[in-house]
Amino acid sequence: MLGRLNSIQSLGAVDGPGLRYVVFLQGCPLRCAYCHNPDTWPADGGEEIEADTLVQKALRFRPYWKNGGGVTISGGEPLYQAPFVEELFAGLHEHGVHTALDTSGVGNLAEAARVLDHTDLVLCDLKFLTKADYMKYCRGDLAQVERFLHLTAMKQVPLWIRHVVVPGLTDGVDHLRLIRDKAESLPNFEKLEFLPFHKLCIEKYDRLGIPFPLRDTPAMNDAWLKELIEKL
Repeated sequence: MLGRLNSIQSLGAVDGPGLRYVVFLQGCPLRCAYCHNPDTWPADGGEEIEADTLVQKALRFRPYWKNGGGVTISGGEPLYQAPFVEELFAGLHEHGVHTALDTSGVGNLAEAARVLDHTDLVLCDLKFLTKADYMKYCRGDLAQVERFLHLTAMKQVPLWIRHVVVPGLTDGVDHLRLIRDKAESLPNFEKLEFLPFHKLCIEKYDRLGIPFPLRDTPAMNDAWLKELIEKL
């Protein structure tokens, strides 16, 4: 099966446990205000690649996958190409490779269920906690994300929740506490990651001629984020 590939990070250290071969797929239905990969939005961008070819490319880096490493599929939104990810993960499992799905939780649930049959870990971006904010800042549906999260629980796939902390938008202690409580309410929840908002992506937006909605928002200070987390 053919999929559309945006890029590959052969040795990633922040997208799941251990060292990871991180695959960024093309295409995303969301338009998140702080997205740092706007080049992945178009479904017809990137390059075509067969699932088996990508499996073989990834396996070249297997000697580095000690201490629980493996392959992470990100994007874009990987569930936008769910049948391709299903075949890719199935092929990786044939070689005993740990698979992680880095997703926003949007997409066809029936297709997502088949992907989860071959998924060892889900990293889900929980962006906001209200339907209005999801629509305003992501053009997405919170109910759809919640259905996906419950699907991961039903499938008993280990879950990490990720949340981007944006100054003036998602950096309130009460807000972060609600994110934590939501994450901990899920029976398959294992870990919560608060990610600092940054603006290294502005060059991409300028090159693509796309307005960056949070251009005037300051980047998240690491010390302030640490203090917020300690307050929790």
